[in-house]
Amino acid sequence: MSKLHLVFGGRVSDPRGLDFDDLNSIEVVGIFPDYKSAEKAWRAAAQRTVDDAEMKYVVVHLHRLLQPDLLTPPQA
Repeated sequence: MSKLHLVFGGRVSDPRGLDFDDLNSIEVVGIFPDYKSAEKAWRAAAQRTVDDAEMKYVVVHLHRLLQPDLLTPPQA
């Protein structure tokens, strides 16, 4: 399975958190096949809004959401 990554962003109420103000105005930058390309897209999107402290972009590891059992060690 590919290790898919989602990059998106929008206006947040607190730049230290992930509480997005308006979910209808979220910008989806894209879905990427690896972290390196997702990080590159994240950096480009974040750089466009560097002067706006209320804009935040994030990288979500979709592969972790799709197969969460891979993150949990087996129980003995």
